[in-house]
Amino acid sequence: MMTINAPAIVLKNITKYYGGMRALAAVDFKITPGEVTCILGDNGAGKSTLIKIISGLHQADEGTMEVDGKEVRFHSPREALDAGIATVYQDLAVVDLMETWRNFFLGSELRKSIPLLRPLDVKRMREIAMDELNRFGIHLSNINQLVGTLSGGQRQCVSITRAVYFGAKVLILDEPTAALGVKQSSVVLNYVAKARKAGLAVVFITHNPHHAYLIGDHFVILKLGKVNLDARRADITSDQLIKEMAGGEELTLLAEQLDSGNV
Repeated sequence: MMTINAPAIVLKNITKYYGGMRALAAVDFKITPGEVTCILGDNGAGKSTLIKIISGLHQADEGTMEVDGKEVRFHSPREALDAGIATVYQDLAVVDLMETWRNFFLGSELRKSIPLLRPLDVKRMREIAMDELNRFGIHLSNINQLVGTLSGGQRQCVSITRAVYFGAKVLILDEPTAALGVKQSSVVLNYVAKARKAGLAVVFITHNPHHAYLIGDHFVILKLGKVNLDARRADITSDQLIKEMAGGEELTLLAEQLDSGNV
């Protein structure tokens, strides 16, 4: 009998207003360890608002969120991070003019246990960063390489590896392939698969259904703040996902109008 993992996060009736505008309306779905949950939608669909709520940047006006079976309400990204939820935003929080190992430990530097002085333990940080990157398949010739000289895909992967090393159980990736070419996108998708294999619950935010279907186990499409589709991979084809993402019924109606000459 197949074992079904308990959800890492359960969202129930999540609703958010900005003034008189409703950004999210009664959003419900589950995020499961060892799976990639792809959240798709056009600009304005509510994707950014949703991840800001999950990551503690904003709070929902209505609804509840459960993490590991316990209801939570985060008031800051630090609280979400302490609960094992790490977010890698599209505009990566890296310092281009710093070495790769320094970016890896940025904000969580290791120090030597020398009284009063407590200098940075540079040697250990370099070793750990190199080992962890190698373990994830990122092979740099020099860990002192400035992170700004890495490719876009490599920078994404440094951020992913860093989140895994510091204990993330849920990894939220905000449009990680949006600004990348085909080759670099494939690099990032490969590391997303490795994060899934490591047992993380991965939330992959994207507007690209092709990338989503390559890597996804679970698909949620948002439209105007509402869940327009919630499907498992076994229940939907790539073509169906693309059609739903592109407009679904609206596209069918347009095709009929074009065929009939009414447009």
